[in-house]
Amino acid sequence: MNFTKLLFNSKSQAQYGVLSRFYYTNRVNKATLYSRISPLGSPNKSVEAELEDWLKHGKNVRVAELQRIIHDLRKRKRFTQALQVSEWMNKKGLCAFSPIEHAVQLDLIGKVRGFDSAESYFNNLKDQDKTDKTYGALLNCYVRQRQTDKSLSHLQKMKELGFASKALTYNDIMCLYTNTGQHEKVPDVMREMKENNVSPDNFSYRICINSFGVMSNLEGMEGSLAEMENQPNINMDWNTYAVVANFYIKAGLTEKAIDALKKSEQKLDNKDGTGYNHLISLYASLGDKAEVLRLWGLEKVACKRYINKDFITMLQSLVKLDELEEAEKVLKEWESSGNCYDLRIPNIVIVGYIRKGLHEKAESMLENLMEKGKHTTPNSWGSVAASYLDKGQVKKAFECMKAALSLFVQDKGWKPNLRVVTGILDWLGDEGSVRDAEEFVESVRRTIPVDRKMYHALLKANIRHGERVDKLLDRMKADKIQEDEETKTILAMKSS
Repeated sequence: MNFTKLLFNSKSQAQYGVLSRFYYTNRVNKATLYSRISPLGSPNKSVEAELEDWLKHGKNVRVAELQRIIHDLRKRKRFTQALQVSEWMNKKGLCAFSPIEHAVQLDLIGKVRGFDSAESYFNNLKDQDKTDKTYGALLNCYVRQRQTDKSLSHLQKMKELGFASKALTYNDIMCLYTNTGQHEKVPDVMREMKENNVSPDNFSYRICINSFGVMSNLEGMEGSLAEMENQPNINMDWNTYAVVANFYIKAGLTEKAIDALKKSEQKLDNKDGTGYNHLISLYASLGDKAEVLRLWGLEKVACKRYINKDFITMLQSLVKLDELEEAEKVLKEWESSGNCYDLRIPNIVIVGYIRKGLHEKAESMLENLMEKGKHTTPNSWGSVAASYLDKGQVKKAFECMKAALSLFVQDKGWKPNLRVVTGILDWLGDEGSVRDAEEFVESVRRTIPVDRKMYHALLKANIRHGERVDKLLDRMKADKIQEDEETKTILAMKSS
């Protein structure tokens, strides 16, 4: 579980509204502009053509709907499309942009084109549009791209203009120091914030608590937590206690961790699957199977519908606990849930099998998925191949690596494990057929540069079966691979 993400998630939720576990669906089968734009899958696919077509057919365009579309696209991290809608709305003059609309567009420009473009947009704004909203949006752009000097210079301007009177501004600077690893500076920002009579909010305290925890200053962390608990304007939330529990676990303070986890659970919104997931992960770190299963049961009742992310967290936790039988039960729940297929989910169990030396079960699961027409990846098959090789079952490793290579797609990031490839090549040279060796080398050289070991395997296989190797040696020269002493030793096998 990524606890840095836990720290920052609540900030975005507070700014942009709590993210729903369900995508919006139109309640009536009536075509809307939203229903035209929302399904445009690729985040980089242009939406301007859809907007123009809507107008061309005489349909009304309501500003409120465009704003809602922008809001939804931002939630889904489809920032390029959100920016296109915002810029189109501005270009068409559908409404006079207020500082809030400018701030949204500035933020999107920063996300899509970088802080330089955001800075240029800001500089071209009219003076009346340069308010705390647009100044704050530009500060956020600087912070997001870790521009320390620009962030601090911009903050100073905001102070001079009286725009640094909210917690959000100081939170941004604390985020900057957190993201650049300068945790020791975070408490100083918190102190300055209070001196300037700006009340810290939940996120202010949480980021300060996190910095103390990262610095292993548990006394400072506990002091900040106690102060936060005593603030009348602060409603304590589950994720603050979860952050604290995580640092107690890392420090080996189990009792304190459990106490923080109990407090976190008391603050959970019954429908907050994210909260349950974090607590499940933390109890797994403590090795507490009973609590993991209890919270999973509560989550299923509370959230009614549980999404793939929930299954991923639960399966990761069970595999961490070496509870593979329980993981198999959860996997069956997922299979019957009706959720969309996601290879990451069965792959968690596959990885668990491999770690426990149950490579036959891992292979069987992959075969079963393929029989059902489900997508598998070369990485999964490659991992099973490595497991077989480690157990000395080279023929099985060969079969699994063939499956991995058959799924290879250029520029998708996967490369075969060279140790596994070498082991299989040695085996093919000593025991494999000429056809198997040829086909394997042909597949491998599509993924990694051809090398001497590949040719040595081919030479040995051909010589063992009484085949001529003249053409093979010519291919070797064409690939600019010179003969070495081992090559000569292999060739000497012909006359023995």
